Amino acid sequence: MNLPTLGERELDIMTALWAGGAGTVAEVRGRLGVDLAYNTVLTILRNLESKGLVDHEAEGRVHRYFPVASQEAMQTNALSRVVAKFFAGSPVSVMAHLLESGSLSADELRTLHRHLDMRLNDLEERD
Repeated sequence: MNLPTLGERELDIMTALWAGGAGTVAEVRGRLGVDLAYNTVLTILRNLESKGLVDHEAEGRVHRYFPVASQEAMQTNALSRVVAKFFAGSPVSVMAHLLESGSLSADELRTLHRHLDMRLNDLEERD
C-alpha cells in the first residue's frame, strides 16, 4: 500500500492520535508537544482526512477524530521510501550505515544482533 507522506505537523497529529486514541480537535491539540492554534489543528485533521489517514464521528456539535492508517503501516511506508530514495533500495546499505555511523549503543547493537539471529533462525528452519 502506497500511503501519502506526512509533513512534520501532520506527523505530530498522527502521533498524538496513535498514542492517545481518538479525540476532538481540542483533545488532540492538548496532546501535542507544540503550541498550535485550534484552527490549525482542525485544518490539519481535515487534510489528513482527505488523504484517507483519519476519519471522524460526530458527537453532538463536535467531531471525534481517529486514525484510519496504523502507525505500523505508516512506518513501513516511510521506511520503504527512505530505503528507496537514500539507499538505492538496499536494506543492507541502511543497516551498514547505522552500524558505521557509530550512533548505536552497545545495548542497541546487542538487541539488533538478537533480532538478526532470530530472523536468520526463522529462515533456516524454513529451508
